[in-house]
Amino acid sequence: MKKPAAPPAPFEGANFQSFDLLATLVAVVGTDGTVRFANAALEDALGMSRRSIAGTAFAQAFTEPQQLLTALQGARDNEFAVLRYDAALQRHAGEPLPVHVVVVQTERPGEVVVEMLPLEQHARQEREERLIDQAQANKELIRNLAHEIKNPLGGIRGAAQLLEMEIESRELKEYTQVIIHEADRLQTLVDRLLAPHRRPHVVGDVNIHEVCERVRSLILAEFPRGLKVRREYDTSLPEFRGDREQLIQAVLNIAHNACQALADRMAEGDAELVFRTRIARQVTFGKQRYRLALELHVIDNGPGVPPAIKDRIFYPLVSGRDGGSGLGLTLAQTFVQQHHGLIECDSVPGRTDFKILIPLP
Repeated sequence: MKKPAAPPAPFEGANFQSFDLLATLVAVVGTDGTVRFANAALEDALGMSRRSIAGTAFAQAFTEPQQLLTALQGARDNEFAVLRYDAALQRHAGEPLPVHVVVVQTERPGEVVVEMLPLEQHARQEREERLIDQAQANKELIRNLAHEIKNPLGGIRGAAQLLEMEIESRELKEYTQVIIHEADRLQTLVDRLLAPHRRPHVVGDVNIHEVCERVRSLILAEFPRGLKVRREYDTSLPEFRGDREQLIQAVLNIAHNACQALADRMAEGDAELVFRTRIARQVTFGKQRYRLALELHVIDNGPGVPPAIKDRIFYPLVSGRDGGSGLGLTLAQTFVQQHHGLIECDSVPGRTDFKILIPLP
C-alpha cells in the first residue's frame, strides 16, 4: 500500500525574516489557506501580531475571501506561476485597505507567497516609473531638437549680420537687429536645454542643509518682502556624494517657481516657503529599493499647480505662468535623476509640496 505524501516541513520563521525588510505586506500561506508567516508590515496593516495571524485562514482577512481561495486552488492545480488581482484587506480597526495582490508559488510544494501592495502605493510606483521613462525620453528629444535648431540659427544670425552691412537705411537695419536679437534669444534657450548634458558631473561630499541655506539666501535676496522662509531640518542626515552645484540649481528652480506663484500672497504679506528634510527608510523609487534615502520637501502656500498642466509639469517648455520658459522643473528633474533620485509633486490649492528623493549610502 502506497504511503501518503508527507506534509510540508513545519515552517521556521527564520526562513522568511528578510520579508520584514519590505515595506509591502507579505504573508506566506499554505495552499490549504493557513498562514505560515506574516511580515512586520502586514502586522501593522492588520493591527494584529504575527502570532495571532499565524495558523489562521488568510482568506478571512479579505472582504471577499473567495478571490484568494480561487487563487490558492489555482496554485494547487499548478495553473499559474504568478497571479495578480485587486482586493481589500479587513483591518482589526479602521476601514478596509484596498490592495493590489500578487500570489507567487514558492519552491516548497504546497506553499505560496501573497504580497499586497496598497493601491495608493502601487499607483505611486507606477507614476514614478512613468516619470523616469518620460525624463529619459525628454532628454533624448531635447538633445536632438537642440542640435537641429542650433545649426540653422547660426546661419540665420550670420546672414542677418551680412545683410545689415549691405544696407544703409536705418529703418531696414532695425529689422535685421530684430532677427539678430531673436536668434540670440533662441541660442540662449538652446544652451539652457543642452546645459545638463554638457556640464561634467562634479562629485564631492554634499550637506543638503548647506544646499538649502544657499537657496534660502538667494530667494530672500530676490523676494525680500512678504515672504517667510521656514526651515525644518533633520540634523542627523548624513552627507552624501553628489554634485553640489547641480543640487543647488535643482532646489533653486523649484523654490523660484514657488515664489513666483506666491506673488499675490507676498502682496498680502503671508507667503510662506518651507524647506523640510527627513530620512526615509526602506523606500522604493526609480524601480529600486533603498535602505535609506534623503527626503527634501519644498512646500509653499500658493494657489497650487494649474490642473491643466498637473501631469505635465516636468515636460520641457510647459509653464504655468505667462513668460515662463518651462525649463526650470525639467532641469531640476534631470539634475536629481543624475543622483539616482526623483522629484514628485503633490499640489492642492493652498499647499504645493515638491519632494526630492535621493538615495543615501
